[in-house]
Amino acid sequence: MSSENPSPQPIDATIHDVFQQLSALIYAGADSGSIHQAIVDAAKRLVDGCDRASLLVKTRDRFATAASTDDVARRIDQIELEVGQGPCVDAILDEAYQHDPDLTDARTPWPRFTERIVAETPVRSAIGYRLLLDGDKVGALNLFSDTPNGLTTKSADVGAVIASFASVALMAIRAREEAATLRQGLQSNREIGKAVGLLMSAHHINGQEAFDLLRRTSQELNMKLTHVAAQVVEGQESQYRATGSSAPS
Repeated sequence: MSSENPSPQPIDATIHDVFQQLSALIYAGADSGSIHQAIVDAAKRLVDGCDRASLLVKTRDRFATAASTDDVARRIDQIELEVGQGPCVDAILDEAYQHDPDLTDARTPWPRFTERIVAETPVRSAIGYRLLLDGDKVGALNLFSDTPNGLTTKSADVGAVIASFASVALMAIRAREEAATLRQGLQSNREIGKAVGLLMSAHHINGQEAFDLLRRTSQELNMKLTHVAAQVVEGQESQYRATGSSAPS
């Protein structure tokens, strides 16, 4: 089993073409699920000896399989998380990538993991790469071969390039999600502000009293504050439309 950093390798034309396709997918605004799936599909296609691949991603402080090439790869992720050991788990916890060329070797550092993998799946070789985002451990790219020693040092080098791209892809996804959250927050604040203004005008109360009224209504109706605010705005605008007046902006 090796945990040394893979040696740098030049990117060949095939890898370059695939990365161009993946980049186009990211910047075209594809959903995160499609991007995750494209990464594991690329790993299977480009890494010599790789029969299966999966992508573990952290969501709400828990790791789950975001994409896999097949059910076997997804099952291996599940086994690793159940037993708490394996190349992918160690890749997340440690600095180095984890490469076990032959899972049938009795000297394996993950006896519980390898026992179940050999008994329950056809996989006999594995590599795990930790994915980092701003120093945070956000996941792992996992490669599997059904052949002992099927994943070689060269396989590990190419896999490292794909893992680096996967980290960039996750960074792009996070940036896009943060931007969407910001836009949603600004829109919500705008709706709440309009509702507060309308309530102040309608009930001759100050801003704090209007906000408290919104909050109490939200709690009583068990609805989000933004939903209550939107209904207030819609209700007032409907009244203005019915009377032919202009609603306050």
